[in-house]
Formats: sequence, C-alpha cells, structure tokens
Amino acid sequence: MEIGKKAEAPAYDYHQYDQIWQRVAPDLNPYPEVRAAMATDMPAGMTPAAGGATENLPGAEANPCCMGTAAMEELEVLKGFIEGELSDRRYYLCFARRASGAYARQILRETAMDEGMHARHLMAVYYLITGTCYVPAMPVGGVTLPTYCQALRDRYHEEICGNFNYIRAAEETTDYCLSQIFKQLAADEYHHAQQMLLLLEQCMRPLA
Repeated sequence: MEIGKKAEAPAYDYHQYDQIWQRVAPDLNPYPEVRAAMATDMPAGMTPAAGGATENLPGAEANPCCMGTAAMEELEVLKGFIEGELSDRRYYLCFARRASGAYARQILRETAMDEGMHARHLMAVYYLITGTCYVPAMPVGGVTLPTYCQALRDRYHEEICGNFNYIRAAEETTDYCLSQIFKQLAADEYHHAQQMLLLLEQCMRPLA
C-alpha cells in the first residue's frame, strides 16, 4: 500500500450480517431485501427458515430422525424392558446378600448395578421419545431364591433370553438410535450370562 493513500473499506456482506441477526434476534428482520433475495434464489417449494439456520437441523424437526415416530411404536416394548431390568436388579441384590464368598457377592452386586443402569438408560430413552417420565411399577412381596446353583442356572437362562430379546427388538425397530441401544444392552446381557456360568463352574466338583 502506498504511503498516504487510504485503504479501501471492504464491501459490507449483508448476507452474513443477516445470518447473525437470525441467531441473536430471530424475530427481527433488519435486512428484508437480503431474505427476499435468498427466497428468490431458492428452488421452488423451499422457503428460508424463519427462526434461523438451527431450525434446519434434524433435531429441531417435529419428527426427528431418531427417537421420533418410529420409536413411538416401541413404547410397550421399552416399558417391558425397564420393568424387567428393575426386577433383575432387585433379584441380584437379594442374591448377593445370600451368596457365600466375597468374589460371588462382588459379581452379583456388580450385575445388580448394571441392571439398574440399564433401567435408568431406558427411562432416559423413554423421555427422549415421549417428553414424559416413565414411572415404574412398585414391587410387591419378597424375592424367593432357590438353592445357590439353581439360582445361577436360572439367572444364566434369564440373561441369555434377555440377550435374545434385545437383539430381536433391535432388528424389528426402524429407529436407528433405538436399535443401537438395544444392541449394546444385548451385549451386556450376554456378558452377565457368562458371569453366571463362571460362578457356576466354581461350584462344580473337580474331576478325580
């Protein structure tokens, strides 16, 4: 730049300023000519978002791409899973108090914690879908436990069935996010089954 010569001021980008106004004060329209030009340049059938660019995001739609209409069809399944997880948590807590051996009690308490986390996760999913909190049923009566080995056998089959049910639910739903969550929970249920098998192995008498 030559000394003594003023630099030319950059041209105003009114399109950029209008985008800022849409974010800061979406109800104001200080550049109507800019928005009118944008509407003219858009393909037929499309109009600029009145509330700014963020309204074009999938999460701002009335029917988002995840946890929307497709997930609404799975609410009864979701409720069943929540109740089942809470029932399993209650069973494992009681089982842990009656188990002999520190290792077995630790495994059973950790499994109970996992089941509780599953229930809370699914309740959060329920809220994402419906916008309301799910209130689980209150348990009635105590937990009846068979012998230790029989309880482990029962738990193994229960966890494997839980794995199967989550996989089936993941395959049947058309909601992508819900399907991924069901698959993750299915893997956890399979891990629990393997833990029950490990505890049962410790009960078996060694070969002569």
